[in-house]
Amino acid sequence: MITVTADTFPLAQVFTIARGSRTEARVLTVRITRGGVTGWGECVPYTRYGESLASVTAQISALPPGIDRAALQALLPPGAARNAVDCALWDLAAKTAGCRVWQLAGLPAPRPAITAFTLSLDTPAAMRAAATRHAHLPLLKIKVGTPADMPRLEAVRQGAPRSTIIIDANEGWTPEIYRDLAPHLQRLGVAMVEQPLPAGADALLAGMARPLPVCADESCHDRATLPALRGKYDMVNLKLDKTGGLTEALALKAEALAQGFKVMIGCMVGSSLAMAPATLLAAGAAYVDLDGPLLLAQDRANPLRYDAAGVHPPTPALWG
Repeated sequence: MITVTADTFPLAQVFTIARGSRTEARVLTVRITRGGVTGWGECVPYTRYGESLASVTAQISALPPGIDRAALQALLPPGAARNAVDCALWDLAAKTAGCRVWQLAGLPAPRPAITAFTLSLDTPAAMRAAATRHAHLPLLKIKVGTPADMPRLEAVRQGAPRSTIIIDANEGWTPEIYRDLAPHLQRLGVAMVEQPLPAGADALLAGMARPLPVCADESCHDRATLPALRGKYDMVNLKLDKTGGLTEALALKAEALAQGFKVMIGCMVGSSLAMAPATLLAAGAAYVDLDGPLLLAQDRANPLRYDAAGVHPPTPALWG
């Protein structure tokens, strides 16, 4: 039996990116029960990819109750619906076998990983204050993609002089803006820029100098999207809600590394249940960005643990 429920998690504060602001995370929770055992997974439907809570629920509800991971890859495209079901099936398999998902997948035991902490878009003064509060963290991620990018970045660097900074333009720049900002980004010690140009207009990256690594986010979903990224990007951001689950994410990670891309492990804003499978991808990643639960006012029971060592793998009580 497959069930889908909608859950809402209030955020600790308003979270703003170039596309807009939100005060809550709206997710879908999938439970699959067989033989008295229940596995579960979570997804975050994303309007940028034409998804809604209703459309993703309909996709999942149409699946046959006995679906397995192999058949799922063919029945649903990469995206949120396939992600929640795929992760629920992994959890179900581990619980049924009495072992951990990483063992079923043939992976080494996962270890804590340093994760980025994302600062919401705000005024330069507010972002400097936020950076100062989090200056003890080794890795900060800054949302950019607006005309006031440089004052904000200057303010964050002043507030957190020792943290590594990565930035995400969320498709908000033009080639001209990127060329103009690149020297300043280097001066501020920015380590990487994520998706500077729109996914449908990123061909120009192939002919541009990339003085700091450029990571594909909206341009990278699954293995089928990799060929178009060669020569344009240095890194790819793997998110389970884009790959359509852990099964494809593991394959995409292996293929991306084999083709010379570095990898980043990212997330949508969701609960610890959404992050738990992604922690199995963290080993060998250039950057890990699994801070979704840190942005919430409340989380699932048995949440992921975050401390100076980073984000820890889930306990069996949460997932896997």
